[in-house]
Amino acid sequence: MASATTLYDIELKPILYSYWRSSCSWRVRIALNLKEIPYDIKPISLIKSGGEQHCNEYREVNPMEQVPALQIDGHTLIESLAIMHYLEETRPQRPLLPQDVHKRAKVREICEIICSGIQPLQNLIVLIHVGEEKKKEWAQHWITRGFRAVEKVLSTSAGKYCVGDEITMADCCLVPQVFNARRFHVDLRPYPIILRIDRELESNPAFRAAHPSNQPDCPPELPNK
Repeated sequence: MASATTLYDIELKPILYSYWRSSCSWRVRIALNLKEIPYDIKPISLIKSGGEQHCNEYREVNPMEQVPALQIDGHTLIESLAIMHYLEETRPQRPLLPQDVHKRAKVREICEIICSGIQPLQNLIVLIHVGEEKKKEWAQHWITRGFRAVEKVLSTSAGKYCVGDEITMADCCLVPQVFNARRFHVDLRPYPIILRIDRELESNPAFRAAHPSNQPDCPPELPNK
C-alpha cells in the first residue's frame, strides 16, 4: 500500500527568489540552511534595469515587488518572518524557536524590533525616497535607535546566542542587520552583546553559506568574493 503524500513530497526542491545583499533574503537562507533544507536560488536583481522585482512576471510571484519569495510544498510564500514560521511549523526538526513560552516570546520580540523597527526604515525603496545626500545619515539614525533597543533586550535574554544557548530566528535576523550597520558605517562599539553574538555566528556553516559573498548573484569584483 502506498504511503500518504506529505508536504515534503509535493515539491522536490524549494525555490528561493533572492537578492545577494537583501537582509530579508539572507534571513531565509540562514533558516533553510540551519534546517538543512536543500533549495535552489533564483536571483532577482534589485538594481538591474530599474529592479527586476518590479517586472510583471515577478509581481505575479510577490505582489509587494520585494524579495524574498519562497516556492515550497506547492505554495508561494512571501515575507521573511512568515516564511521562517512556515518552515518551523512544517519542518520542526532543528527548531528555531525555543520550547519555553517566554523564550519564544523574546525571540519574536527581537525579530520584530529588527524586521519592523529597523530594516524597513533603511530598505532600498526608502533610501531612494530619502535621497542620496541624506541616506547614510537616515540609515545610521534608525539602525542606532533600533540597536539600542536590541542591546537592552539581549542584556536579559542572551546566552551564547540571542535567546539562551540555542540558535533561533532572532539570530537569523540579527546577523544580516549587523552587516547592514557596518555597510552604513554605524559605530557598533556601544553594542558589545550584539557584536559578541555576531562573532559567535560568523563561523557557523549555515550562516557562512548564507552570507552575501557566497551567493550566486554576488558581483565577482567585490572584495572577499
